[in-house]
Amino acid sequence: MRVALAQILSGPDPAANAALVEEAARAAKARGAQLVVFPEASMRRFGEPLAPVAEPVDGPWATRIHELAAELGLAIVVGMFSPAETGDSRVRNTLLATDGAQLRHYDKIHLFDALGFAESRTVEAGDELVVIDIGAAKIGLTTCYDVRFPWLYQELARKGAQILVVSASWGSGPRKVAQWRLLTAARALDSTSFVLACDQADPGATTGPQPGNAPTGVGFSRAVSPFGDVLEEAGAAPELLVVDLDLGLVDQARAALPVLSGNAVAPVPTANTGKVRRR
Repeated sequence: MRVALAQILSGPDPAANAALVEEAARAAKARGAQLVVFPEASMRRFGEPLAPVAEPVDGPWATRIHELAAELGLAIVVGMFSPAETGDSRVRNTLLATDGAQLRHYDKIHLFDALGFAESRTVEAGDELVVIDIGAAKIGLTTCYDVRFPWLYQELARKGAQILVVSASWGSGPRKVAQWRLLTAARALDSTSFVLACDQADPGATTGPQPGNAPTGVGFSRAVSPFGDVLEEAGAAPELLVVDLDLGLVDQARAALPVLSGNAVAPVPTANTGKVRRR
């Protein structure tokens, strides 16, 4: 399966960002990709008000992407913002997934309340795991801070996912690029799955550092094999990676490393015993 990771640098204008998505999607299709993954917050970068641009997954911005996927015959996964289900002023941090026919979405479960940033002030958490079918592949959807939680990747793999998407707008800072690399490789090994980790480009590589502490991306999007091998990695600036995935490697990895098997030990102790339970 040929896939693409579109490491873009989104800005404050959703229309301009949709144009960036369209340009990269057309380039991915021209290079033979069946799936193109975009970063978190592709609709509008963090550090800008999110509620004014939030819309349902059948709203105008999402519909433009859906129609583009149908025109190109290309599956697209892209980060946007949708209204909170509680009806308050927050939004949901949403991944839109469409191949022009099916239209699915994932709402980020783990919110980035860490390292001086409080995503939960403006974002409502989701609670549903999502696996989609793209051609012969099953693909699990995750977003940014989710990558620090191994259980999510293993559960998506147990639900059949062979490819796990991590769309991100990774916060910069000391050790953060090293952690991004380590965590994305670890999740591939934890789940014996391909990991497609697509980050926002580093603003400092093009427009200069951004004010404030909003996570605006560091770049270094990457594709990792089920054995933890880095297949391709971008630099800090905007870039389109195109990678061929041999889905047979998933079966090989799961046969060699049965970490998802029924003998796996669950991390939650049973009540009053201090013992762990087996799946």
